[in-house]
Amino acid sequence: MASSSSSGLTFKLHPLVIVNISDHYTRVKSQTNGCSDGGSASPPPRVYGCVIGVQRGRTVEIFNSFELLYDPVTHSLDRAFIEKKQELYKKVFPHFYILGWYSTGSDAEESDMHIHKALMDINESPVYVLLNPSINPAQKDLPVTIYESELHVIDGIPQLIFVCSSYTIETVEAERISVDHVAHLKPSDGGSAATQLAAHLTGIHSAIKMLNSRIRVLHHYLVAMQKGEIPCENSLLRQVSSLLRRLPAIESEKFQDDFLMEYNDTLLIAYLAMFTNCSSTMNELVDKFNTAYDRHSRRGGRTAFI
Repeated sequence: MASSSSSGLTFKLHPLVIVNISDHYTRVKSQTNGCSDGGSASPPPRVYGCVIGVQRGRTVEIFNSFELLYDPVTHSLDRAFIEKKQELYKKVFPHFYILGWYSTGSDAEESDMHIHKALMDINESPVYVLLNPSINPAQKDLPVTIYESELHVIDGIPQLIFVCSSYTIETVEAERISVDHVAHLKPSDGGSAATQLAAHLTGIHSAIKMLNSRIRVLHHYLVAMQKGEIPCENSLLRQVSSLLRRLPAIESEKFQDDFLMEYNDTLLIAYLAMFTNCSSTMNELVDKFNTAYDRHSRRGGRTAFI
């Protein structure tokens, strides 16, 4: 396997793909451990699936993925299942198509080339996304590797081999919110929600404190420059001026009008919710009163209150 790719393609990987692969592996591993008889430890299972996205020129963007039905014994794929899934995705995302496939493991294996070649009738140059499920606390990079296939001549015989490709993580706002929610859904150290909130607020406080210290340093520097204690640097003044031009945008009249309108709308929604809640409580009270008074009127001959 060669060290790096020479195709010149730029790969952008979305977090949803990593979450899907991790979820697929976790489910299969849990089912495998649940079905084991408690004997010798079985090797970690491997999962397979397809990755989908778009390619614009030399940029390949991987948006999503779905599971793949693969028989490791016969090295065969369920073609009907792939065509059905592709048809369903085309109805929702007409620009998405199958870019390649994914699996789990520490490194690409020779048997992986069977799946790779099987997908070449769908995509002539599929990509291979490999997720390493092993936990390495010392590793700072994501345990994800993207491979391409290139034709190399080895011992006079042309052969397809996997080559590594670099990639970047591309996110949209919805993915950032989802990933942040998943990351903070359960504390890793088993702490309570209050502990998690305290840690979150502490991080925000530290960030604001650092920002305040940087602004103070810049302010002291500008004051010293104004007094002539240090030489004037026009390049730095231009950067500061460019930064300060962004701040008055929130002091404009249009911003104040839009802010007050949104604030009033929020208050109206809160008042409406309060009135609705009061009306619901009043209706429940009237129903209870009518039920109790109706029982009393049957004995005393009176009519109901409402």
